[in-house]
Amino acid sequence: MIPFLQANAELIITVVKIALLMFIVLTVNAYLTWFERKVVAHMQSRWGPHRVGPHGLLQPLADGVKFLFKEDPTPAGVDKFTYYLAPLLALALALTSIALIPFGPDPILLFGHKIYLGIVSPDINIGILGLFAITALGVYGVALAGWSSNSKYSLLGGLRSSAQMISYELALTMSVVGVLLLAGSFNLKDIINAQFNPRHPGLGILGWNIFPQILGFICFFIAAVAETNRVPFDLPEAESELVAGFHTEYASFKFAMFFIAEYTSMITVSALCSILFFGGWLSPFPASWTFTHYLPSLILIPAGLWVIWDGIHYETIFGKIILPGLGTAFVAIGAVLLALPVVNLYIQGPFWLLSKIFVFLFVYVWMRGTLPRFRYDQLMAFGWKFLLPVSIANVIITAFAILMWGAK
Repeated sequence: MIPFLQANAELIITVVKIALLMFIVLTVNAYLTWFERKVVAHMQSRWGPHRVGPHGLLQPLADGVKFLFKEDPTPAGVDKFTYYLAPLLALALALTSIALIPFGPDPILLFGHKIYLGIVSPDINIGILGLFAITALGVYGVALAGWSSNSKYSLLGGLRSSAQMISYELALTMSVVGVLLLAGSFNLKDIINAQFNPRHPGLGILGWNIFPQILGFICFFIAAVAETNRVPFDLPEAESELVAGFHTEYASFKFAMFFIAEYTSMITVSALCSILFFGGWLSPFPASWTFTHYLPSLILIPAGLWVIWDGIHYETIFGKIILPGLGTAFVAIGAVLLALPVVNLYIQGPFWLLSKIFVFLFVYVWMRGTLPRFRYDQLMAFGWKFLLPVSIANVIITAFAILMWGAK
């Protein structure tokens, strides 16, 4: 058994990483729905989920059980193969895109093997091209769902998604060319490292791409929101005129698969925004500010103490048990990071990248609770008449600046 494990160590490590990443992503997706409902509820002076578990923390579990056991009818007249393929395709492509995201700069050495914080090695030279290729295919799940459902509402939603892709895809691609010119590489790790200048380590946040590439970031983020079918560009599932759009005829877990794919795409886009424009796993503070390494502990320990205090005063017995236990876990993790400087230093990269991803996920939710939906013609006009020209202008300006700077 041991020789077999040694001979297939890399394969086993990869399979374990895939299983672990899928578990984490699916769990985060479940609680992202809870987070979205809570944030939007507070924006609108409502409670949001609060009955299933303390503060509604078990609501995602209840929703998952409901989707698993809910009736799953198949409408008459559908193209069954394509009808069942569409949600699977959407979910598979969304999860595959996460595999190309590097979550930390340094690997873990375990039994002589390097285990990177990501499914693939961060040294892959076509990381950004692979991500764009996979995410661009995601529209097929939506289009096939609309076509195969034998419903006019679904068909219109699928057609909208296809036309929407044509409107934003060029701008999405062109908006990152400026970043690629500055980094001189398609490698996501190289793009992050290019935002840290070893000659001027005191720059911190000032070395990030967001400052020279502000136009590229604006175009990229707007186009990426459209790609994920989120407000204000959720036209393929506009309930005001299309009932539910492309997924009108879907129910039970097939319906859930579309939304798992949507939330997974939100995580991918948030990670890309962080990596391309906001320094990825780089700290926003100068390298000489070593005291900022204790920020994870300074966040976890007070947060854990607050959760313990809230649990002690919670109105239900279940909350009095669960919340203090959760808060104690937060405090313990924060204390371990303080006691083990090596571990604390290692988690700095993942901490900063995940923090930036969380900020962008909050912006996604914030937009849903704030912005109205665009009209179909407004989106297409905005994509072709504003996003594309601005993204092309950004490429020209960046290339000219690099040429002039290089000449000097």
